[in-house]
Amino acid sequence: MSDTKTYQMTREGYEELEAELDTLKLEKRPEVIERIKIARSYGDLSENSEYEAAKDEQAFVEGRISTVETMIRNAEIVDNAGVKSNEVALGKTVTFIEIGEKEKETYKIVGSAEADPFNGKISNESPIAVALIGRKTGDKVTIPLPVGEMTVEIVKVSAK
Repeated sequence: MSDTKTYQMTREGYEELEAELDTLKLEKRPEVIERIKIARSYGDLSENSEYEAAKDEQAFVEGRISTVETMIRNAEIVDNAGVKSNEVALGKTVTFIEIGEKEKETYKIVGSAEADPFNGKISNESPIAVALIGRKTGDKVTIPLPVGEMTVEIVKVSAK
């Protein structure tokens, strides 16, 4: 049995990772290599800050390429074809309101590789998503928080 971690993600998230990998390999990597060449031409590498910065960036780019390749290789694209339209699932957008509050919150539930909370995309492994997945419009759900819990009502679930 393999211990390889799989990365659940939407088709959109998979395509974004492929695009990022192309950018890293075809644009970023050559740019960094060129910066290293230019910095080497300045002479003494022991006191060459441009060379050090370029080498640091090269390490970051190569690390990110490796990470993205692993996520793509071990991707599990989730298909919601069998999920009811009003049921919360990975790849769906859910709007809820905390009981006793007036402001609605909307998040798209995505795989951990795609998560970007500042842009409304939360990981399917987050406490909010774990509590909401499988629930339906109109359900009241108690979500455990680091300090206490909150109860929300699901107002809307959509495929986008």
